[in-house]
Amino acid sequence: MLLTVSGPPGAGKSTTVAALADAFDLEHVSGGDIFRELADERGMTAVEFNRLAEEDDQIDRDLDRRLREIALERDDVLLESRLAGWLAGDAADLRLWLDAPIEVRAARIAKREEKSAEQALDETRERERSEALRYHDYYNIDITDLSIYDVALNTARWSESDVPDILTAAVRAYDPAADEGKYAVEGVSYDF
Repeated sequence: MLLTVSGPPGAGKSTTVAALADAFDLEHVSGGDIFRELADERGMTAVEFNRLAEEDDQIDRDLDRRLREIALERDDVLLESRLAGWLAGDAADLRLWLDAPIEVRAARIAKREEKSAEQALDETRERERSEALRYHDYYNIDITDLSIYDVALNTARWSESDVPDILTAAVRAYDPAADEGKYAVEGVSYDF
């Protein structure tokens, strides 16, 4: 089974995917972890690395290509990244989107990264602006278009332990036999 989990920073993806990967015995591959490792290797924060990626499109393209290859070549994996649903395309059994109001997400990030909520909010807005522009410029993807996702969940409405339970129930209820072929956006292709 190939599951994808996407969503903006602070939506609760990391917490949720660990539980989902365990529940379905899937390997977890995180685009965010890979991106942060690449930033760290260069001695940069994620925000600084995002700015560099605005100038050097090869950073995003290499990361996205790597994640797409994983999605197309492997089964029994949970792929987590902002574009995971788009990258996996029809190869995904289910595509999940997690979100929460930006103030909630910024507060989560502030707590996790030990910074002020105001700083986290400013950085999150800048990061999302930067990523949205790059996704549109590189692949003509509107990251706000949630029509490709099978489930979109506002994680601010449930507890940290309830969100994985809700998604686990959704995945268990999924019947691939009832899926009359994977849907695709006709006439649209992405050069990952």
